[in-house]
Amino acid sequence: MKHPVDVHVGKRIRHRRWMIGTTQQQLAEKVGIKFQQIQKYETGMNRVSASRLWDIAHALSVPISFFFEGLDAAGQEDANATLPGDILADKEALDLLRSYYAIPETQRRRLFDLARVLSDAA
Repeated sequence: MKHPVDVHVGKRIRHRRWMIGTTQQQLAEKVGIKFQQIQKYETGMNRVSASRLWDIAHALSVPISFFFEGLDAAGQEDANATLPGDILADKEALDLLRSYYAIPETQRRRLFDLARVLSDAA
């Protein structure tokens, strides 16, 4: 049976990998394992060891804490989160985020402000 924390960490690995446009094969090569192992980590089928998580964090340029964001103290997904838990699995949302971060910072800030105004008006 999959542990909820392992599933969450796997989702965060996949989320970050998609955000930076890296394939499972590319990540596996950086970490020194086979891409099938990355698949198992991302689904929560296999638990990621501390040393492997360290390697993955380095390869994806994030702190270790990134993989645990959105979990409460009991290791469950935070029910107070403003986004649905499956947002990390939504390819369209991730494509939107990747495109957003490809925009130069000054223009990105203006777009962010526009989106905030539109969402407040809705």
